[in-house]
Order: sequence, then structure tokens, then C-alpha cells
Amino acid sequence: MKKMRQQMKNWMTKQMQLPADVMMDLPRITMIGQLHIYIENHRGVLRFSNQELRLLLKSGQLLIKGDHFVIKTILPEELLLEGRIDQVLYIDESRT
Repeated sequence: MKKMRQQMKNWMTKQMQLPADVMMDLPRITMIGQLHIYIENHRGVLRFSNQELRLLLKSGQLLIKGDHFVIKTILPEELLLEGRIDQVLYIDESRT
């Protein structure tokens, strides 16, 4: 049933030309150079330090590494991070 629901969402997204991030709860990530990263559609902060931010996503996690991190804005599904961003990694938990 879950697979069928996902297939239906994929089909509707393509047929109606809707943004995939909205229809499928995918994260939307906007970076400005290495200085800012804005993430929408996350499910919460798992870990935060001066050099690492780990966010829970609907499917998997997002890991951001760098230095001098400061969370400038945090809302239930949105986050703005400032600092020097060196890596942005998507961790797919279904493959581990």
C-alpha cells in the first residue's frame, strides 16, 4: 500500500507539473556560497555543534560539516545556518 501511494504521488507530481519537494516532502536546500544554507521540509535537529549540523528528514538525514556554525533561524520545518560550509551530505537510512 505504501509503495502504491508513493507511485501515485510520483505520477501526480509529473502529470500536474507540481514541485517535487512540495508533493513528496523532500527537503529543499538553498545555499549562498559557503556562508549560508537554508533548509526547508526537515523533521528536526538531531545534532548541532560549531562544526556539524545533522537534520532528520522524512527519509534519511542531512549532514552539514564546516566551521563557525550559528543557527540564525529555526522554525518547525525551516532552518537557516550560517558559517563556513565544507560538506553537505545526504544519508539514506534505507541503504544502511
